[in-house]
Amino acid sequence: MRIGLVVPGFSAAPADWCIPALRHLVRTLATNDDVTVFSLRYPYRSARYTIDGAEVIALGGALRRGPATLGLWRTTLDVISRAHRRRPFDALHAFWATESGLLGSLAGRRLGVPTLVSLAGGELANLPELGYGDQRRAWERLKIDASLRLAHTVSAGSWPLVRLAERHVGRARRVVRAPLGVDVALFRPAPHRPRVAGPTVLHVGALVPVKDQVSLLRAVAGLKEQQPCVTLEMVGVGPLRARLEQLAGELGIAHAVRFRGEVEHDQLPAVYAAADVFALSSRHEAQAMVVLEAAACGVPCVGTAVGVVTELAPEAAVAVPVADPAALAAALGAALDDAARTAQRGALACARVAADYSLAACTARFRRLYATLVGA
Repeated sequence: MRIGLVVPGFSAAPADWCIPALRHLVRTLATNDDVTVFSLRYPYRSARYTIDGAEVIALGGALRRGPATLGLWRTTLDVISRAHRRRPFDALHAFWATESGLLGSLAGRRLGVPTLVSLAGGELANLPELGYGDQRRAWERLKIDASLRLAHTVSAGSWPLVRLAERHVGRARRVVRAPLGVDVALFRPAPHRPRVAGPTVLHVGALVPVKDQVSLLRAVAGLKEQQPCVTLEMVGVGPLRARLEQLAGELGIAHAVRFRGEVEHDQLPAVYAAADVFALSSRHEAQAMVVLEAAACGVPCVGTAVGVVTELAPEAAVAVPVADPAALAAALGAALDDAARTAQRGALACARVAADYSLAACTARFRRLYATLVGA
């Protein structure tokens, strides 16, 4: 099958892990299918190259903003059309129902090619207090509405996002659950857990308001009262790091919080292996791939009721209300107090990932969606 993927960014070189889940999907699709990736904004240059068996056409549109955006859009549609004339696409698949979704859907209608648009972030979110969510801006809402209206099928990476999308577009439109998959050959339980001093809570995520690490730090401060030896490992970079470091000091837990910065994607399994429990504090997640990566490594999640956390809970994860540090602290404390139950949750989480969220299972699900689109 010939598939065209329309994405905002993609790896510029084999060692570049821009949007790792997309990279894993493309690599797996390309083992059996003819895949071309149209990358709109990143890399920061126009180029054509091959990665993991897929052709990548980078439009280099990072700096083309404002009026120049229309020129980028015309170029993208022309490039997709020329690629289609050269070797016709069976289906187009766009990730994010914003610019990439709009262009993928427009190209599909223009060429008579069925199109799948995958919701992959904050397209339907509206959290003005955090400065997060594409529904806050009229221009973004117009792009999203057009993208979803023009697409033949819409997918989402978790059941909460499916339900939100159905409320947004109406149940007359088809919205299907299709998460991105975890590479279980890379993310898997370690034979031996590294020795650490005291219980360890791990958090992986960009240091930005929607991830709500403020609530996580407050939860750890409360947790220290019953687990004085607990440590929090925070992996990620972002504009809030200085503020979070300051807050940790104000809460008296600076000695118990380690800001590790960025860790390369292929080095993350060893980081997960050293944790007793994974903590998610986000106010919104389309899917929460980090939860699935931790689960694939046998580490259960205690987190807010967003994305896949609600699908794994209660057997393979613990879900708590968003923006509730006390509830998060209590759930983390219970998980650390009951090591046997937590280990059982970790094993169940690992099994759930293998069955439903593995790269093989999720890629097969997308292939079935493509086949359904082609046969419609």
